[in-house]
Amino acid sequence: MNALYEQRLARYTTAMRGGMTDRVPIRPFVAEFCAKYAGMTCQEVAHDYTKAYEAVIRTGKDFDWDAMVVNMVWVWTGLAQAIGLKYYGIPGIHIPADTAFQYHEPPEDGAFMRPDEYDALIDDPTAFILNTWLPRVSAGTPLSQLKGGMAMMQYFNTIGGQIERMKTENGTVSAIAGIFKAPMDILADKFRGYLGLLSDLETQPDKVLAACEALAPHLYAVALSSSDPTGTVPIGFWMHRSCVPMVTPQHFSEIFWPTLKPIIEELWRNGRQTLFYAEGNWDYHLNDFATLPAHSIVYHMDQADPRKVFAKLGGKFCLSGGIPNAMLAYGTPDKVRAKVKEILDICAKDGAYIMDASAIVQNDATIENMKAMTEATLEHGIYSRRRPAPPPQPKPAPQTIGRPTRTPPGSVEPWDRAKNNWPPVTGDEALVKNIWAQTDGLAYMYAWQILESF
Repeated sequence: MNALYEQRLARYTTAMRGGMTDRVPIRPFVAEFCAKYAGMTCQEVAHDYTKAYEAVIRTGKDFDWDAMVVNMVWVWTGLAQAIGLKYYGIPGIHIPADTAFQYHEPPEDGAFMRPDEYDALIDDPTAFILNTWLPRVSAGTPLSQLKGGMAMMQYFNTIGGQIERMKTENGTVSAIAGIFKAPMDILADKFRGYLGLLSDLETQPDKVLAACEALAPHLYAVALSSSDPTGTVPIGFWMHRSCVPMVTPQHFSEIFWPTLKPIIEELWRNGRQTLFYAEGNWDYHLNDFATLPAHSIVYHMDQADPRKVFAKLGGKFCLSGGIPNAMLAYGTPDKVRAKVKEILDICAKDGAYIMDASAIVQNDATIENMKAMTEATLEHGIYSRRRPAPPPQPKPAPQTIGRPTRTPPGSVEPWDRAKNNWPPVTGDEALVKNIWAQTDGLAYMYAWQILESF
């Protein structure tokens, strides 16, 4: 099993870094599909992460995929329920038990951040999250936050064990590590809502830019601290609604991209690839993405034109995806096999491609079609020659990310500020400061993980 794992890891990482091994690696981002395959409901895998883990193990064992996510049904709704998060539809509670969990998009006049609150967010994003945003999106009681913090620690402390199970029981690689979202996407997703952000982009674009600049250092810090410390697997970057025509070309080029690109380059300078999970169609922006350092990203295709993507990014970055989810749900195995061959012919001729569906696979995909995608890749994705990944390129210069805020990344209440409320330390202040920073950092992690991951 260890030999199988090492073979799959080499296949996966070589492709991501621009090389070619024996065949195309298979890395489906399967979420509620695992529940379906394991005979579980969406409620079971969303509300009990141990069942989600088991569903991943069972599915991975039978399909023999190279890499999977430890739990693609990432949001543990038991934690969301403990906190009382208001933007979720939880299977078996608010929606049918066999429907995937849902986000509730707020109306423009009901967004969790008001249009006149940008200055507070810009001054201290962490304080705004804890003191304003979190009480609004949750039950807001001390008990709910206590339960939420304990639940998060319980959940996160099990991830390492699931990675080990995947390796030792199935020989499966854990596909990604870490969480990242773009500053402007976060504004739309969690603060202002999509409609609220569009209004702000027209009426107060300077405030939107300043907010993105203030959020950027924190989003970078969370991405780096939650990533694979060895840099073996990429950070998951979930790209939402900041592409044309969801926003204007001007807003993309003047706000979204300038506050995103330095983060990606700085992550790469620190040895971390970023998986651009381009949900929707980002073809309009391929020229911008092509300016990033070679192999700094893996580019995932959802509703993109694969030929256009390959023409712009192929050879410089590894590509993945491109098998339509609608086809996996409503097509036939023969159509899936034909599509797999088509995508391989376009994107995988010279390596640097990973097989996957276009988007996260839910329980509408049929088992027969997922088998067809796998079998067709094993049939048509064999290479007659091998090519190692090219040697690393010179790293980009250090990037300045965003703007400083009153409380720096990694902290809720820095020791230099907190000690003013303490009696004088008569012993070793460095010891006290170090322990303070460790526990303060846990509070920081909680606030920003709720914002980004839940």
